[in-house]
Amino acid sequence: MKQYILPLLLLTLVSCNSFLEEEPKSSLPTEQAYNSINDLYNNALLDIYNHIGGKNDSQGLQGTGRGVFDFNSLTTDEAIMPTRGGDWYDSGFWQTLFLHSWDAGTPSQKDMWEYLFKMVMKCNQSIEHVQAFQATHQDKVLNSYIAELRAIRAMYYFYLMDLFGRVPLVTSTQVTTHEMTLAKRSETFHFIMRELLDAIPLLSTKFSNRPGSYYGRVTQPVVWFLLAKLLLNAEIYADDDWTDGVRTKGNDMVFTYRGRTLNAWQYCQLCCDNVTSYGYQLEPDFTKNFSTTNEESRENIFTIPMDPTRYNNWYCYFFRSRHYSHGAFLGGGSENGASATIELVNAFDYNTPSQDPRFTKTFYADVVLENRNVIYEDNGKNPLIYYPLEVKLDLTGSPYEKTAGARLHKYENDPNANADGRACHNDIVLFRYADVLLMKAEAMARNGEDGSAELNKVRERVGLPAIPATLENIIHERYLELAWEGWRRNDMIRYGIFARSYTDRPQLPGEDDGHTTVFPIPGDLLVMHPTWTQNPGY
Repeated sequence: MKQYILPLLLLTLVSCNSFLEEEPKSSLPTEQAYNSINDLYNNALLDIYNHIGGKNDSQGLQGTGRGVFDFNSLTTDEAIMPTRGGDWYDSGFWQTLFLHSWDAGTPSQKDMWEYLFKMVMKCNQSIEHVQAFQATHQDKVLNSYIAELRAIRAMYYFYLMDLFGRVPLVTSTQVTTHEMTLAKRSETFHFIMRELLDAIPLLSTKFSNRPGSYYGRVTQPVVWFLLAKLLLNAEIYADDDWTDGVRTKGNDMVFTYRGRTLNAWQYCQLCCDNVTSYGYQLEPDFTKNFSTTNEESRENIFTIPMDPTRYNNWYCYFFRSRHYSHGAFLGGGSENGASATIELVNAFDYNTPSQDPRFTKTFYADVVLENRNVIYEDNGKNPLIYYPLEVKLDLTGSPYEKTAGARLHKYENDPNANADGRACHNDIVLFRYADVLLMKAEAMARNGEDGSAELNKVRERVGLPAIPATLENIIHERYLELAWEGWRRNDMIRYGIFARSYTDRPQLPGEDDGHTTVFPIPGDLLVMHPTWTQNPGY
């Protein structure tokens, strides 16, 4: 009897309930859930978007803990989860992320893999439902549904490929477990590009971040952003041996678009220009992009819609970062955990005459104020003070055990939030236009062109003087502008500065950023698939 991948997923790729049990209309027979175009719209297409955010660990692309965001941020020089006495040791998990000492059995890696691959399979299942309906019904809108689902699936494959390197490239629920193989990273990279380019003509041109029928959905500008991100990292993603220190050069890679021959950097610029053509622009006020009404932003391109009563999504990072007294002042709880690293604080020129104006918009530091009110520690006598330069991996026994580290301030506090501030009105920003300008500046610099105009638009918005668009200046600007938005690991790998030498393994001649630039294939999956091989270095 044939074994198919869908039953396999129910047993192994979902840690608790199967994804089929998460359907809003799971009690309906299939023929009733997908027997009209309206049913397909709701149950095959829109239901996919219910899972881009989440509130459980490792679920969603951002907003939750121990998932995509944490593995992209707490492994870098922008964020740290210090051990604070009896808090935040968690069997060494957070130290493992910071020290790059993870292995194939590290907790939550498998959960992250399962979430991402579950969403690939949900897209495959939805595409098949639409195609089955299309076999007996002719309606042009069905082609747009399939295109949108293919684009969403490609987005999930982007995260899988970026995080794990080699992944199963599966486009059908009818693939047997024995047929599943790990595709080369370059193969998945080119698959994602083809899927996104095929989808674009059939997608809406609407702003995805605005309330309406395309709110939170993948539209043309969202796809162009993702293509720009792919091409900016083309040297990484086209490399099937990422531990030998040898990369394919982006200016040697050849792509064809509408009869034009472009290298990776030129193609990235074209994608950035295409995003611009839809009317996106920098908001004059940096903070508007993270306000409780940020669905009005002209800069945000792709967001996770948030509303305490309408959506089942959480943004946990405020709750996780604030001191207990800080959370109590705001009428809820908090966990006194994640902080900015000293490296990031110093990059902002903290506490110097040249301190970057975005520092106080991104982090709380020094005496903590909310609406000009001083917050006091538990005794009600001492002002609560965050000490940005006292943070370190293990604060146990330090006089700053509970107060070390600058804390997240980027998103506006929502006084009408639920769940201790986690269920708020601020939409979670995944893609925004400032990143587009910085991607274009970098692509131009890598191609020997001058991207200063694009770089300095971002700086001028916050009152900073113009600087030349060198690669060093661009990565520094990305570090500050996009702090704690989930892109730092991606950036550091591209610049060859991600690996930390915390092990006794000697650095190999010509080695760039080492085996930790991808995570290991979860060990349990290797047991289930004996023909699979582990990623190099694990």
